[in-house]
Amino acid sequence: MGQTITPPPLTLEEFSCLPEGEVNYELQDGTAIAKMSPKRIHSSLQRTLLFLLSDWGNSQDCPLPGEAYPEWGICLQKDGQDWAPVPDVTYISDQKLTPFALENDFCPVAPELVVEIISPDQSFEAMTQKALDYLAAGVERVWIIGDRHRSLTIFAPDRPPLTYQGDQLVEDDLLPQLSFTVNELFAKAKV
Repeated sequence: MGQTITPPPLTLEEFSCLPEGEVNYELQDGTAIAKMSPKRIHSSLQRTLLFLLSDWGNSQDCPLPGEAYPEWGICLQKDGQDWAPVPDVTYISDQKLTPFALENDFCPVAPELVVEIISPDQSFEAMTQKALDYLAAGVERVWIIGDRHRSLTIFAPDRPPLTYQGDQLVEDDLLPQLSFTVNELFAKAKV
């Protein structure tokens, strides 16, 4: 009877040396996990959020100037282990990013905001756990977008999650002067 050999967990350094390819991977519990390639609705929402956050972060009177990035891996810790999730959209302020601006690597600090769009193979419950993991790792806000129920849920470390739908105005005190409705978001995404 053969013995199963379990490879040792990947470190963040080993994970970052994996070759780039057509598939994005996240480092979770020492294992490289393939991230599903987004479909049209997912991509449309991702693009719309990217433009919305970029326009806001680059506006002249923005109180938290910064940049929005698609699919940028982040160096975090989860349960004492390296964790490198790849959110659909990341917003990070210039203040946090400036010391690392010229590096071409994973985001080295917890950003202000990550956005995850629920894929067909994911559940809201699983994404809720991921949102809590992000908050525990120092991310200040997590937005979970559900296209099936056309909703946006904001997770923050100091309060219960808030879910917005329809014509409810989405506002977040971390991102002052940014406001939109869920209907506007989905209309701009043409979904």
